[in-house]
Amino acid sequence: MKVAVIGTGYVGLSTALSLAYVGHEVVGVDLDETKVARLNEGKPPFHEPHAEAMLALVQDRLSFTTRYEEAIPQAEVVFLAVGTPSLPDGSPDLSQVREAARAIGRHLGEGFTVVVNKSTVPVGSGNYVEALVRRAFQEAHGGEPDGRLAVASNPEFLREGQALYDSLYPDRIVVGAEDKRALEVLRELYEPILEQSFAPPPFLPRPERMGAVPFVTTDLASAELIKYGANAFLALKISFINELARLAEKVGADIREVARGIGLDSRIGPRFLQAGLGWGGSCFPKDTAALLAMGREYGLNLPITEAARAVNFGQRTLLVEKLLAELKTLKGRTIALLGLAFKPHTDDLRESPALALAELLLKRGAFVRAHDPVALPRAKREVGLPLEYAEDPRALLRGVDAVVLATDWPEYRTWPWGELKGLLRTPLVVDGRNFLDGKALAAQGYRYVGMGVPALGILEGVRV
Repeated sequence: MKVAVIGTGYVGLSTALSLAYVGHEVVGVDLDETKVARLNEGKPPFHEPHAEAMLALVQDRLSFTTRYEEAIPQAEVVFLAVGTPSLPDGSPDLSQVREAARAIGRHLGEGFTVVVNKSTVPVGSGNYVEALVRRAFQEAHGGEPDGRLAVASNPEFLREGQALYDSLYPDRIVVGAEDKRALEVLRELYEPILEQSFAPPPFLPRPERMGAVPFVTTDLASAELIKYGANAFLALKISFINELARLAEKVGADIREVARGIGLDSRIGPRFLQAGLGWGGSCFPKDTAALLAMGREYGLNLPITEAARAVNFGQRTLLVEKLLAELKTLKGRTIALLGLAFKPHTDDLRESPALALAELLLKRGAFVRAHDPVALPRAKREVGLPLEYAEDPRALLRGVDAVVLATDWPEYRTWPWGELKGLLRTPLVVDGRNFLDGKALAAQGYRYVGMGVPALGILEGVRV
């Protein structure tokens, strides 16, 4: 099938790559000329595992343009995958959705076209997009696009750092539409993924015992709310275990053992029960805020979602308090920050807990020296905080008063911590992800402090 994808961010590019890989002809549209030029050269605009390799594999079926007229008229399916950032009141900014929908209407082709909301948008946005497309078509062509247009909602459930894996091997595909023809078209579009009939890429093998993928069809409003509900529930799980971690510290329990015991219950499951600094990124903060804004629009309070946000953002302050308890003051201290991206395997800095923590430390009078295996170039360009940057462990740790792990990059586990200890002014490690081997660090002379776990080692001679 002929497909257009408007927007080449994480969602748009992953959608375009996966659909091209399973055999469709795809054109990606983005107004950023530099980004489009790089993509046509086979260079992704952000760090995502396997994206560059996949671009090379599908170059004969995937192209990119800045011009809607080169992508829309011949497309049977058009995906809207543009950004919907939060407005000050928490509701999503739909300006990019509006502009893209109007452009689709102006350039709508002669055949039947399914316009698909892939962006995370509030309930009712399917109707809104359809009205925008119809109005733009009328303005451009003087008539109604009768029989040529249907709108569907097809929410994404991708994890940054594993977006291509999730695109090819999803837990489910959800489609909401009022027009049965739209459901039929999207069922055909996704058939290779639903049936897992494609040969897997060499760098992304198919999971063992992977069967047919459920195809969930529903109405527009339900599909739109499914996306918000899924993200909010995962955010709740993380905030709940973080709240329980605070109690674990008070009573002398180990939250890792508590989470293991809870997670073995099949009704609960072990995922998203890792205590730490909390969630960030482009989805959970934005989508929970949008859910609250949606509730206010209908006169509803959503206190569970509101509490999850409060617990989450309070985790940064909690870590600062842990540092204060150990160092007595942060003024003039140099803190080494391990990780800047909001999660490992990406260079995405949006709503990063690490950056929120850095800002709190700077306000307390500390100096912050940061390292990240991937995100340093982006941080140097985009972060407005007065951070010091270090390219390697020795440059990072020399003379620091504490080390804070903020992003659980695998590399940090393999650093030669025993050899590096002599570089630190104070051998204190505060693990914001309970990721490092605390017992090994304590055996090498460090004081190890985690989140909801017993502290290990002794810190002596702290200068005040």
